[in-house]
Amino acid sequence: MTDTQQPVNETKPTPEADMPEVAAAADVGVAVKEEPQLPPPPTSGVFWGVGRRKSAVARVRLVPGKGKILINKREVDAYFTQPQDRTAVHDALIATKTERAFDVFVNVRGGGTTGQAGAIRLGVARALVLADSRYEPVLREKRYLTRDARVVERKKYGRRKARRRFQFSKR
Repeated sequence: MTDTQQPVNETKPTPEADMPEVAAAADVGVAVKEEPQLPPPPTSGVFWGVGRRKSAVARVRLVPGKGKILINKREVDAYFTQPQDRTAVHDALIATKTERAFDVFVNVRGGGTTGQAGAIRLGVARALVLADSRYEPVLREKRYLTRDARVVERKKYGRRKARRRFQFSKR
């Protein structure tokens, strides 16, 4: 290098420079988990899904709409009194960011409220996969497409319940 030439510091722009949160995470050494891009919901069609949990069976119909949810012709807030049951109904829609894109109509029979809520969640998730198969990885990751096979154990003869024995008296 001669005296008239000055050193040139050429730096190439990095993709992290455009996104400050990624650059900050790269500096700290923390991996940033990108959320997968979900497709837009379909604008037409009817999608069916059947969900089962314990002895409850839910037949779910998804129709593109404004986000109305009817269970046995009643609003979800009127049908389920427990907050965890209400959120179970909304879980799959929230995970796919389609809570305002579909109207959900459910016929559910059998079981109690918790079993019915679990059956509805599975039915909604299955109907969403039929609506667009690109929702499946998100729903499978959160285990909304897995059927919970636990059911009540049968009563055995000679016992009060499935495992409970009659009281034993030594004398």
